[in-house]
Amino acid sequence: MNALSIQNLIKKYNNDFEALKGINLDIKQGDFFALLGPNGAGKSTLINILISLVYKTSGKISIMGVDIDENFSKAKTYVGVVPQEFNFGIFEKIEDILINQAGYYGIPLKVAKERAEKYLRQLGLWEKRHQKAMRLSGGMKRRLMIARALVHEPEVLILDEPTAGVDIELRRSMWDFLVDLNKNKGITIILTTHYLEEAEQLCKNVAIINEGEIIENSSVKGLLRKLKVQKMVFDLSNPIDKTPALEGFNCTMIDNTTLEIDIEKGKSLNTVMEQLDKKGIEVEGIANKQNRLEELFLSMTKKKGGQ
Repeated sequence: MNALSIQNLIKKYNNDFEALKGINLDIKQGDFFALLGPNGAGKSTLINILISLVYKTSGKISIMGVDIDENFSKAKTYVGVVPQEFNFGIFEKIEDILINQAGYYGIPLKVAKERAEKYLRQLGLWEKRHQKAMRLSGGMKRRLMIARALVHEPEVLILDEPTAGVDIELRRSMWDFLVDLNKNKGITIILTTHYLEEAEQLCKNVAIINEGEIIENSSVKGLLRKLKVQKMVFDLSNPIDKTPALEGFNCTMIDNTTLEIDIEKGKSLNTVMEQLDKKGIEVEGIANKQNRLEELFLSMTKKKGGQ
């Protein structure tokens, strides 16, 4: 079954601006899916239509096989949403936020309390359950938003920029939690993010939306295979005086211990290493200059936008 199926989705506003131009998208149950796009591409409009904050102009959407036009009250029970903005009562106690959210879905109080404890413990917030939400740090508020989205135990979790403004350590712990939800609990996760290394690290499949249209829809691995050139940074053990001439490779000296080398698709990194070794240049470390998915994303959205 598809967790989410979108057919010819169009959204026009009163000023005739077409935010979505016939979106077709299927996301399979159990997928960890990235929805990427530049600001203004249509991501937020799409998500807001899914949760009925924005009305579509035309098209069909079904969630876990339920058409949102025919039975939205049932369809919404399958979805949990973590929006970009904090939208809970800052003067409410943390535990009460989850219990009240469960009440919106008709979950009995006893079960709601059990689930609140479960998810607050999993997300490291249980000890703060009696505090008012306003006292939480930004990262803890993000975790609270995830706990609230999970309290009715949805089949599909939509995360809109969930780690924005979160420090690296907390981001990594949230990654681990989300991977566990997807892999071991079978929850379908749809992620939007501007941290493209996040999408490459976590997601199996990806769609790129630009100017209201899906311009790419494939597996992350399949998309990365389209990358024609990777810029690699070589950290050298000892300083050099000039840029080495490498046969078949474009090489730039950033400073006397750092080289930037373009590796075209089909060419081997081993060949670069062999040439450097022959020149007596010892390599201490190698890294991608830029996240690979980010390179593709920028090239695709710039091309589409005519920039």
